[in-house]
Amino acid sequence: MENNNEKKPSALSKVASVLATPFRWLKRMFFGASKDLDIFEVEKLESPSKQAVKAFFRRKLAVGALVVLVSLFLFVFIAPLFVPMNLNYIDTLQANLPPNYSMLNVPKELKDDVRTIDGFSNFTVGVSNDNTFYIWGVTKNALTKLDMSVLPDDIQEGHVYTAAAGRDHIIAITTEGKVVGWGANNCGQYGDANEEDGYVSMTKVLEKFKNEAGEIILPDISKVQQLVCGYQMTALIYDGELYLWGNGRNYDNLRDINNEINRMKAATPAGQEPTKMVQVALSNYYIIVRCEDGTIISSGYLDRVSRGVSSVTGQKTSAFTFFKENDIVDMAACKDVFIFLSDSGEMIAVNPTEYGEDKYPAIPAGEKVVDIEAGTRHFVAITDAGKAYGWGHNADGQVEFFGEEADKIFTGAKQTYLVDEDADIVSKYGLRGYLLGTDNLGRDTFTRIIHGGKMTMTIGAVAVIVSSIIAIIVGCLSGYFGGWVDMFLMRVTEIFSAIPFLPFAMMLSFIIRNYPIEETTRIFIIMVMLGLLSWTGLARMIRAQVLSEREKEFVIAAKSMGVKEGRIAFKHILPNIISVILVSMTLDFAGCLLTESSLSYLGFGVQQPQPTWGNMLDGANNSIVIQNYWWQWVFPAIFLSIATISINIIGDTLRDVLDPKSSREK
Repeated sequence: MENNNEKKPSALSKVASVLATPFRWLKRMFFGASKDLDIFEVEKLESPSKQAVKAFFRRKLAVGALVVLVSLFLFVFIAPLFVPMNLNYIDTLQANLPPNYSMLNVPKELKDDVRTIDGFSNFTVGVSNDNTFYIWGVTKNALTKLDMSVLPDDIQEGHVYTAAAGRDHIIAITTEGKVVGWGANNCGQYGDANEEDGYVSMTKVLEKFKNEAGEIILPDISKVQQLVCGYQMTALIYDGELYLWGNGRNYDNLRDINNEINRMKAATPAGQEPTKMVQVALSNYYIIVRCEDGTIISSGYLDRVSRGVSSVTGQKTSAFTFFKENDIVDMAACKDVFIFLSDSGEMIAVNPTEYGEDKYPAIPAGEKVVDIEAGTRHFVAITDAGKAYGWGHNADGQVEFFGEEADKIFTGAKQTYLVDEDADIVSKYGLRGYLLGTDNLGRDTFTRIIHGGKMTMTIGAVAVIVSSIIAIIVGCLSGYFGGWVDMFLMRVTEIFSAIPFLPFAMMLSFIIRNYPIEETTRIFIIMVMLGLLSWTGLARMIRAQVLSEREKEFVIAAKSMGVKEGRIAFKHILPNIISVILVSMTLDFAGCLLTESSLSYLGFGVQQPQPTWGNMLDGANNSIVIQNYWWQWVFPAIFLSIATISINIIGDTLRDVLDPKSSREK
């Protein structure tokens, strides 16, 4: 049906419509295009750089590689601010541990019923008040495949009185009085041992407790005063007598301790009981015994160690002077340090090292220390007010408390457990484990990868900057001026390119390593050395590009305007070839990472203890590590591979999107 209301166009509007198109043509010819044109609109133009950026971000693989690389850079340069590293720190007790996070995972059945907890290295043992044995931490040796959690038949639920953990063995006493050992026994940690090799046999030391079946049975477990395990050594005080067995070669004063105890017994008047031993402390290398009458037996060790620090005065003092003026009621030993506690609550740290064992906490007035315990490098004390205080090594938070309430304190190697009067664990502090395991010196692989990545990428970046600066100068001068300048610079370039890169770098690094220069200076020299040996390829590429660009009209125009030659080369031509340089620098960066890693892997780059990804791989360069300690080489290799692959992907993509001859994205 026809719409009668629709208005028909007038003759004037028809004429205007016909003339509109020629008018627009004329306007475009003399006045340019207008933004409000709805037809024949000028296409919006974009600069080549914007087009390249858009083309780059349309490639998902390249974007993913960029995100990974930026994340990796942020990780290795920011994480060290929050994860500090002590270059000189080693702990052989934590060596070659696999990735784990179980060192503070106390079994839930033990948490509310603790009788005792003990640990010396990477695993901890505990016994509940219902006589049940528990073990947690890293219990399996990756090399020997020995698993400490596989218990002997004599260790039954509800039948263990006490237990102690050593470096690689465990000794337990059952409720029936049987002394049971398991774990490694290559150094006489339990059972029989070859005494000609310097080992002390448990069966011989405890021979008087043998029954007819050859089992060692203690007649009365209530007379067990102390059971402690150390580095392949065990000490038992039973009814006032000290029994020592294990690796006697590791403890310098073991034989003298036994001889002195025997002399004391022989000197005891007839009809009088000999002085009873009440406590023994084992460091990694020495043994000290405390007797009931306050006598301290060290067999010459304390004679050789004159330095001790008092917790009251803070001054250095002689250990013998301290013993003479005070009655010793407790003592404890960590790796290298002994601490003694007097009846007045004063302590003295003998032979303190660099981990703050003599930096005592400020015990509040009115409180007196009544008990002390020790881990590998830290100490914990409890006062008569039921408050716990810790000091010493705190890299893993093992003494991250002050004045927390506790009735008892127990320690592992790098752990602290606070127990209340109901035998419940109220707090636990310290090392949970190692995210990426440890190396052969007990250093955290994760921490070393972070700091090693920072060093590796810094070396790569500086080397690329140095090589690029040289290449740009040589390439621009050679390509622009030509003639004898080109001839001379290219011959120099050929000389450098003829040098076998890796052998020559190894030779220079070896020479540098034998000079008495600081590590930081030597690392800087390695950076510069890598840059000086890797510029030739980029220089040739820049020369070729400059040769092409210098024949173009804008160069001729600049010359006609009187612009200086150097300004034309570096201010006019160089910006036009920056895309080629950028792509080359990106790819060279990955190459420098691999070169530094290769030098470090071969032992000619950055040296330990300063980590790089390369020398971390060098530390794993033997069949035993490759087969048994896979984490020591897998994780550095993964990080290095991710970095180089990401950089190469980004470089290849930049080369594609910046190629002016490409008609479409590749």
